[in-house]
Amino acid sequence: MLLRLSALLSLLLTGAIFGFFYAWVCSTMWGLDQLPAETAIGAMNAMNTSVRNGVFMPAFFGTSPALALTAVLAWGAKRRDVAALFALATVLYAAGAFVPTATVNVPMNQALMLTDLSQPPEALQAAWRSYSDRWQQWNQIRTAVSGLCLLLVGAGLLRLGRKRP
Repeated sequence: MLLRLSALLSLLLTGAIFGFFYAWVCSTMWGLDQLPAETAIGAMNAMNTSVRNGVFMPAFFGTSPALALTAVLAWGAKRRDVAALFALATVLYAAGAFVPTATVNVPMNQALMLTDLSQPPEALQAAWRSYSDRWQQWNQIRTAVSGLCLLLVGAGLLRLGRKRP
């Protein structure tokens, strides 16, 4: 029972973080790119400030522990196939989504906060373009990795639902 609950929590958190990153890929950044740079920078700064909240934090910080717990519980239940899927998802999420966020996207966000909005529009446009292009590349990586993790969780749940041979 605990294994199944942990697996479902892993599904919920992995799906939430994938959806969060995916929304930036398919709408948010494209929308910001359509705005004047000063407005885009201000809006991005506001979003980056507002994301530090109790709704986002469980998905971002809780996904790896939930995946790892599920892997451990599956291992203890002698479900090595399920454990391997959740362990792989744990490592992939940590290395391909959590670490890039902490080492690339967040430092870029912090640097963007320091942008002097009184610069000429051309300078702001160059600053935004440089930021947006690189930020989106890294966001696409963490989105793809999170999507792969979600597929691994789904595969783990399917295997968990099967009777043991």
